[in-house]
Amino acid sequence: MTTKENTKPVVLRLFEGHGIELEYMIVDRDSLAVASMADELLKLVGGGYEMEVEHGAVSWSNELALHVIEIKTNGPRRSLTGLDADFQANVERINELLKPLNACLMPTAMHPLMDPETDLRLWPHDNDIIYSTFDRIFNCRGHGWANLQSTHINLPFSSDEEFGRLHAAIRLVLPLLPGFAASSPIADGKHGGFMDKRLDCYRSNARRVPSVAGMVIPERVFTPGAYEAMLQGIYRDIAPLDPEGILAHEWLNSRGCIARFDRMAIEIRILDIQECPRADVAVVAAVVEVVRALVDQTWCSTEQQMLWDERELAQILDGAIRFGDESLIDNAEFLAAFGLTGSQPMKLGALWAHLIADRSAVVPSLKEWSEPLQVIVEQGCLSRRILRALGPDPSREQIEAVYRRLTVCLAEGKSFHASQTD
Repeated sequence: MTTKENTKPVVLRLFEGHGIELEYMIVDRDSLAVASMADELLKLVGGGYEMEVEHGAVSWSNELALHVIEIKTNGPRRSLTGLDADFQANVERINELLKPLNACLMPTAMHPLMDPETDLRLWPHDNDIIYSTFDRIFNCRGHGWANLQSTHINLPFSSDEEFGRLHAAIRLVLPLLPGFAASSPIADGKHGGFMDKRLDCYRSNARRVPSVAGMVIPERVFTPGAYEAMLQGIYRDIAPLDPEGILAHEWLNSRGCIARFDRMAIEIRILDIQECPRADVAVVAAVVEVVRALVDQTWCSTEQQMLWDERELAQILDGAIRFGDESLIDNAEFLAAFGLTGSQPMKLGALWAHLIADRSAVVPSLKEWSEPLQVIVEQGCLSRRILRALGPDPSREQIEAVYRRLTVCLAEGKSFHASQTD
């Protein structure tokens, strides 16, 4: 990840910066139906239909779906301290601008009632050729394109060696993430059997060209040369459908983490967004510290991390997508990679409780996020809390009531509890 200081580019070393992106839905304040007005929102602050506008330490942008607005760090952030407050202030500013339009922001990784076949509107302004090409090839009128909101973490590297170490560590952490951050249990007005329905949709949205997403867990590529060879394979596979090469860029790769050599960073892409920025930055802080521990070889060597085959890791990810924090990990070798030698099978929620306690003991700054992390550890991932609040076989009215509570959590920067009296 690069930044500019005194007009000279500065390359950041491992963990010297963070680039964080949060995606939210714009919805009608009354009906909660998606409101496709991200372009009009951006015009209110930028004066035109630019895809991105700067707003101090945070910038706002849109990608693909007009009902989604992304707020992100305006360049790499050295520390996560105070970032939640910056994001929260921007959420509140956006809600102020949307109020006269009878709209507001809603959190979670999927709209529970959206019909993507009829509700999707693609970004129609600059760079629209990219989105129309995606739509032509993959048909974006499905949940896998039209109804996905996530949190992205960009972590820097400054050399080929740092890239390899960071990529190896992130690959090992990816299968754990739905057990910690799943927030998408409801789609089409019902629980479809997945705690992380967003990822279930995401992993098959490019099935016309399977190599685009692969197994979501990246292959064992730990040098820029090997990574570029993988990219070239994707470009070759899509070329018959994209002869002009419109999509032949690093971001076409849809695996759970992708290298961005243009910014010297690896981007983690499979975190569901939470109920408010404080919860999101807490999740980010915990994930970053677990990745850092692996890079530092706290529990196992980098060489051991590199041995893990994507198919083994994908099996663990599959369980996490379906069961979230209740997913049972019975792979003793995998648990040992996180310092749990001789351990019995463990649910993902319990593993995260262990990891957070372990890292908090040696990383004092992680205690800054103890309140939202404690909510997740004690009450479950957000999907678990949503389902508990909904009860069995919820009606549309019950779904709307719970998601209205979630919009309030976002507006006020508060954690979501299954019981209103908690």
